[in-house]
Amino acid sequence: MPLFNSQDILVVGAGVLGLCTATELTRRGHAVTVVDPGGLNASAVAAGMIAPAMESAVDDLSPQHAALLRRARDAWVDFAAATGVRLDRDAAEWCGGNVEVLAARLAALGFEHAYDRETGRLITQEDWKVEPAQALAVLTRGVRMLEARATALSRSDGRWCVETTAGPIEADQVVLATGAGAALGGLPETAARLLDLISPIRGQIGLVNERLVDRVVRGPGAYVAPMGTGCVIGATMEAGERSLTPDPERCAQMLEAAWAVLGQTPRPLQIEWRVGVRGATPDGLPMAGAVEEGLHLALGPRRNGWLLGPLVASVVADEVEGRSSKEPTLAPRRFI
Repeated sequence: MPLFNSQDILVVGAGVLGLCTATELTRRGHAVTVVDPGGLNASAVAAGMIAPAMESAVDDLSPQHAALLRRARDAWVDFAAATGVRLDRDAAEWCGGNVEVLAARLAALGFEHAYDRETGRLITQEDWKVEPAQALAVLTRGVRMLEARATALSRSDGRWCVETTAGPIEADQVVLATGAGAALGGLPETAARLLDLISPIRGQIGLVNERLVDRVVRGPGAYVAPMGTGCVIGATMEAGERSLTPDPERCAQMLEAAWAVLGQTPRPLQIEWRVGVRGATPDGLPMAGAVEEGLHLALGPRRNGWLLGPLVASVVADEVEGRSSKEPTLAPRRFI
């Protein structure tokens, strides 16, 4: 017999996209279960950036892509108020490197900013952040959790059955939010083809027990952001790599870049280096929405999982309820 006979939704994966989606569906009155093996995931190994302005400028994004990131940022206002996730709206700063070029890109894209040519400082109020540990704890408490690993799924009599290490689970609808993890066995051909497009990107960050900054400071090769009573140094973007072992050489390079961004003389720090593996699609935007009847994806946000969480959740929840997507550019079938 199935472990659960949910009449509604099973979400596979408890990263930011999975938990935001589960939370949004729960808020709308659905019965939702999240299955996840537990432990640190890529969403926990992150700084919690909600940074449409700097992300758009650094990656030289199109106006359409930048506008989508701005909408994603704005979706956090109501979502945070409803869930209790703490939203930090302090200013963010860029120092060094091609700062004049970044300022010009922000201006062209319509992001508010202040640029001081003499000091080379670029500041914007449009980029926010959350504390991943606090946000994940709040979102996890708000949904029904099952600590287990999903291994395969199948469909019979109009319902999905997901095999897990704790037993089978039946549900009318399933949301796959499995990040860069291995695809479940038994996926329909279309879904399997789409998941094959998700490529891994390894990110390394360092947790520091000292408060080096009181707001996010970014620059060439590194950023430093407040986190808890200390701060976090980040982050690498290593395409195609899956190892969860910190690379001392790359960590040393990132630390050197962080001191340069801060304009400070290097000194000994107590740092805990962590590694997370994120998923990315070919166009850098997530897959959000249906791929088969009752089967949905919430995958591939690249390094912007925290920024895109509530927007992806809203898109998936609308499609679960039979509504058209508000963000058709995120439809998974755009790759088919």
